[in-house]
Amino acid sequence: MAPWASTGFSELDKLLCDLKKGDNVVWQVDGVEDYRHFVTPYVAQALRDKRNLVYMRFAQHQPLVENQPNITTYQLDADSGFESFSKQVHAIISEQGKETYYVFDCLSDLLSAWATDLMIGNFFMVTCPYLFELDTVSYFAVLRNYHSFQTVARIRETTQLLLDVYNFDGSFYVHPLKVWNRYSPSMFLPHLQQGENFLPITSPDYAASSGDASKVLSYISKKVRNGSLRALDYWDRLFMKADSLMQAPSDCEEVKRLVGELCRITVGREKRLCKLAQDSFSLEDLLNIKSRLIGSGFIGGKAAGMLLAQKILSQDKSSNWSQYLEPHDSFYVGSDVFYSYIVENGWWKLLMEQKTKEGYFKVAPELKENLLRGKFPNQVRERFQEIIEYFGQYPIILRSSSLLEDSFGNAFAGKYESIFLVSQGDPEQRYSEFEEAMRRVYASTMDENALAYRLQRGLDQQDEQMAVLVQRVSGSYKKHYFLPDLAGVGVSYNTFVWKPELDPKAGMLRLVLGLGTRAVERVEDDYPQTIALDQPLIRPYADRQDAKKFSQHNVDLLDTEENRLKTVGLTELLNEKLGIRLDLVASLDRHIQQKMGELGVKGEHAWVLTFEKLLAGTEFTQIMRKMLKTLENRYQYPVDIEFTVNFAGDGAFKVNLLQCRPLQTKGIKAGIRIPENIETKDILFASHGYTMGGSISQPLKRIIYIDPEKYVELPISQKYSIARLVGKLNSRIDSKQTTPTILLGPGRWGTTTPSLGVPVNFSEINRIAVLVEIAYEGGNLMPELSFGTHFFHDLVESDIFYAALFPQKEGIIFNKECLLGMRNLLTDIFPQESKYQDVVHVWDIDSEQLEITSDVVSQRVVCFFT
Repeated sequence: MAPWASTGFSELDKLLCDLKKGDNVVWQVDGVEDYRHFVTPYVAQALRDKRNLVYMRFAQHQPLVENQPNITTYQLDADSGFESFSKQVHAIISEQGKETYYVFDCLSDLLSAWATDLMIGNFFMVTCPYLFELDTVSYFAVLRNYHSFQTVARIRETTQLLLDVYNFDGSFYVHPLKVWNRYSPSMFLPHLQQGENFLPITSPDYAASSGDASKVLSYISKKVRNGSLRALDYWDRLFMKADSLMQAPSDCEEVKRLVGELCRITVGREKRLCKLAQDSFSLEDLLNIKSRLIGSGFIGGKAAGMLLAQKILSQDKSSNWSQYLEPHDSFYVGSDVFYSYIVENGWWKLLMEQKTKEGYFKVAPELKENLLRGKFPNQVRERFQEIIEYFGQYPIILRSSSLLEDSFGNAFAGKYESIFLVSQGDPEQRYSEFEEAMRRVYASTMDENALAYRLQRGLDQQDEQMAVLVQRVSGSYKKHYFLPDLAGVGVSYNTFVWKPELDPKAGMLRLVLGLGTRAVERVEDDYPQTIALDQPLIRPYADRQDAKKFSQHNVDLLDTEENRLKTVGLTELLNEKLGIRLDLVASLDRHIQQKMGELGVKGEHAWVLTFEKLLAGTEFTQIMRKMLKTLENRYQYPVDIEFTVNFAGDGAFKVNLLQCRPLQTKGIKAGIRIPENIETKDILFASHGYTMGGSISQPLKRIIYIDPEKYVELPISQKYSIARLVGKLNSRIDSKQTTPTILLGPGRWGTTTPSLGVPVNFSEINRIAVLVEIAYEGGNLMPELSFGTHFFHDLVESDIFYAALFPQKEGIIFNKECLLGMRNLLTDIFPQESKYQDVVHVWDIDSEQLEITSDVVSQRVVCFFT
């Protein structure tokens, strides 16, 4: 009886006790031509048997299978990345269905795209079980002595058949190393091919025809001995080569080529960022990265940006940057570890399901829960332990550094987790907390906001490998607290200039005392200082008496006694006499001081964080402005940085540059003019300053308005309901082009505290064209001018124009009555939401046109009917 599947050699079929349904057959060869020798008869037999035959073509070597009418060939792009490549293969296998015959190109060729054996092993582990499930027969090949022991071991463990092939003196020898669930007395001996026959080399027939068997055994033995080099991954061999070229001139072609290759496999695929890395990094820089890399793969956008920024400044000879910059000693958990974590915990099939249109949001919660409870491979756990031992009890932070993050066009600001570890407790506790933090960063890839962001920007089907940047927290111990003296964000181009005399090109800082968490997020009931670097003492608020109100009142820090991130009131913190440089960062509130004197309070001071002496009496402003401009010039693009500042005893300061990424800006547009002589009755609102989004002239077709007075009266639970209702209205917007919509509401959009504004997620307002925050003093609802925050990045990347309205200020127009005089369409759209029709108003503009025009030069914005 003929076997169900055949190698094309009847005697080889007998030797292997036939091919079975589900068999994955891996040929370990010295060259692709040796693999072809066995592929050709397999293909011919499959065609004779009228099998469904599929050829997976992805390698640079010559095709193994010729184009024929009865063979389906798929051209795959390995350079698209491990996930995209594996997903495409998975989809093809699903489409082809059961009992299909496959030929794959030589897997070793994938190293040219992926650079690491680990990912080839991962690919095999996720692909072969699926092929087995569908009763296929599949041919693969790997080059002998080209892969690490660990990779070959993973392949051996997963495959059904592993066959060594030797081409010696013009003859082929097949040595089965694994044949799953089959056995014969001579099966696992080397066999000589003679025509159709395969003879064990120890048999009399073999000895009579070929002489001394010892020659063949000696040849095989030599190949096995040479395999000792296989203990090294291809990745490691690349860096060993880099080390051997350390003394070669930097302009040597071989050095330049290797720098380019190492940047391609460590920095990322984004062309502009990779080119910047190639022009900046030396072999020594890349070897230093490798020495602090856990696993293999990309270090991710955040780590790459931080390293590039520091390198760019070190190369700038116009300043002695070493005088102002803190050195770093960060570690990087490579992006390959993320995929290995998923593969080895058995979740790849679930990830493929999540990548489908139907499963994108539906499957994500289950996958997120899995990511929070997985086990890391032992070799990775050992390297994690090294990090714990290196940092000891110094606080550290684990920061997401994904492949797509912080690149040109995609900031992913605040979309993924960053976790502070105070690092108190014994080594076992610190290690446990480290692993838990790693899992949380990985799980954040499945957060709904992150998924919505990727979907909106067309990134939902791209590889999103998560690397992790492990940094020492910058700062010092102050009693039982640990914190930097200052922290903040900086941008090299300030589109949020609030006075005509401010220069957008000078840049801007958003500065806080303590950890920078209060600078990058829209913190509740608190105001970091917004500083224009050309005129640092001019503030966005109009009145001097507003200085205390619009200042920082709370400080984020690490509490070593409680082993956690903590928020402490500024007054409470200053009363603890921690040695904070108040002379540089704070000013006395004269009005409060006078009142305290009148009340007989002595020995206490009322401080307001203004940073005035730091900004006006030191070179801090000039240094930060020059830093931003130097980075912008090398990036040839505006940049956004995160930093900390620490003071020495003599008042000198050091800046720790934590992050640098391209800044998405809309800038100044020529030709935008606000029409003159608009009648007041036709103006919906008009203001000076307080906008983000540059100069625009935008027609609007829909208005959504949350009435501040009615909103304030709602209980907390119903305020959350209003947020969800806004999200439903947002989902009904086809696009910004067909239904450009303006959304107006009280206080802060996106707050987590409903008493301060409407607590929407960004995914619930991402289709809005214009977003307006309205100050409502009756409920203490105030806009928060949040340039530089994660919220700001979301607005810019989603092309949403922002304006803050302060109706009580002189010269500001807000025609609320004009809105309320139109018919509310809320119940036409959602009849079940009738109870909120006094709070949420929706109008479509049909008979007349509504337009918003903003001129960043004059700092005017007007929204008016035409």
